[in-house]
Amino acid sequence: MAGLLIEARDAARAARAEDKKALDPDVLGDLVDRYRAIAAAGLAGNLYRRTATAKDARRIARRFLSHEDMILRFITRPDLDIFTNNEAERTLRPTKVQQRSSGGCWRTLDGLADFAVVQSYLSTAAKWGIAKLDALRGLFNGHPWMPPGLEPATG
Repeated sequence: MAGLLIEARDAARAARAEDKKALDPDVLGDLVDRYRAIAAAGLAGNLYRRTATAKDARRIARRFLSHEDMILRFITRPDLDIFTNNEAERTLRPTKVQQRSSGGCWRTLDGLADFAVVQSYLSTAAKWGIAKLDALRGLFNGHPWMPPGLEPATG
């Protein structure tokens, strides 16, 4: 399945490079058919086995079959670059690290809100190519960085 998903990702990337809004119907059909066959084979191959690994294999095969539309969205909509959720995970990681280091909870909702504001500011600055340290330096020197279009009009 991993190999098929990588092949599908590459096909979607190639379609995007050619500014196509959809994969060729034959390519899409072949990928979907193979996906379903692999998921069904994974379920059938572990149906009567009674090990923890087989139980996990059955569970993931069922999820592959029942959530096919969400899993394969990146090939049904190749114009969207949505193969991974790495960006969302990177955005949440500092919050989870802080939560773990503080014993699993925030002391106050105000503290959580302040942390979220700072993280949002730094994340947005980084996405615009501004180093986090430069953004903080400007902020503390009275010249906060603002995304273009959100700066107050001068005049």
